[in-house]
Amino acid sequence: MANTITSKIELNVELDENRVPEKIHWTAQDGGITNEEAKAMMLAVWDAKTQETLRIDLWTKEMPVDEMKVFFHQTLVAMSDTFYKATQDDKMSATMKDFCDYFAEKLELKK
Repeated sequence: MANTITSKIELNVELDENRVPEKIHWTAQDGGITNEEAKAMMLAVWDAKTQETLRIDLWTKEMPVDEMKVFFHQTLVAMSDTFYKATQDDKMSATMKDFCDYFAEKLELKK
């Protein structure tokens, strides 16, 4: 029997009395990340039994709207890259990239 390798990613969220995130810290030892602070996070996991995506989207009170716009843009670009790697679908990947460019243009993110 082969040895199983396990990699752990840990998220810690500090909440205020109304359960609103105040601080987010994450650790991914294999990636060299130890208790780093983040202002926002998006996590999506696929539930094969229910055929649904389960999501956790959190951001702290300190996350400025202008940074949130950049965070969304970069996430959309990364999703289009991942979509291509997973599917090799050139046409849809290009369409997704076009939308990312449109998104950035409308939010005036491109300089």
